[in-house]
Order: sequence, then structure tokens, then C-alpha cells
Amino acid sequence: MMLLALVCLTFGFVACNGGGNTEEFDVDLIQNPNSASGYDATQPMPSIMFDKDLHDFGRITQGESLTYSFHFRNSGNADLIISSCSATCGCTVADYPRKRIAPGEDGYISVSFNSQGKVGQQYQEITVSSNAQPSRYVLKITAQVK
Repeated sequence: MMLLALVCLTFGFVACNGGGNTEEFDVDLIQNPNSASGYDATQPMPSIMFDKDLHDFGRITQGESLTYSFHFRNSGNADLIISSCSATCGCTVADYPRKRIAPGEDGYISVSFNSQGKVGQQYQEITVSSNAQPSRYVLKITAQVK
């Protein structure tokens, strides 16, 4: 089971690597031993803290594409590695740092929403996967499309 999770995580990390100037990571750095065996406060762990996890674009016109950047900080005591960001709909795309985030450093996850073909209240979730504890964090965006 652990091997399957590792293979899926590795595939997701490689498949989402958008090219450009990126740092190569050893797969062992992405593993979170505290996820499987329970939290051990003696182990150095990254911690991802967002200023907010919900953004409301308000009333928008159908066809608009809007972007919002969620600010976060690594409040832990080890390097943070974000391995993927996945959205609940193809209309929402997230861009995230593909480098290590040292303890105390900040970063942004930029979320773009395309309202083409959408009408009414919209609610999308973006799941951020990382080596932090917990390993998944959910960001949310909403919009009222007219």
C-alpha cells in the first residue's frame, strides 16, 4: 500500500512538473513518515499556514478569467515541498512553487478561474499536497457568474 502511494505521488509530481527552471527532488524528501505512523513532535516537519483558505471573486460576468494568489508561510522546522495542486474542475488551474520552501519563508499558490460556460453560484476546491503535516490542504474559491 505504501509503495502504491509512493508511486502515485511520484507520478503526480513528475506529471505536474511544468518545465522551466525547477529543482530536482529526491523522492525520499516528499515522503512524510508522520503521515503513516502518527505525528512525532521530535521529527523536523514543515507546516503550511495560509493567510486564508477561501476567496470570493464576487459577481462576475460569464467568460471572465480571474486569478487570485493564496499567500502561505512554512511555519514548520523543515523544508516544505509542494508536490501537486489539483482542482475539482478543469475551469480552475493552480500554479505553485516547485522549489523547497525553507522554514519561515513565504510563497503563493496562484489560482485561475475561467467562467466560460458557467452560470450562477460557483464553488471550486483546490487540493494542495505536500510533505507537511497534514499532507493535504484544501483551498476554495467562489464566484457568482451572471
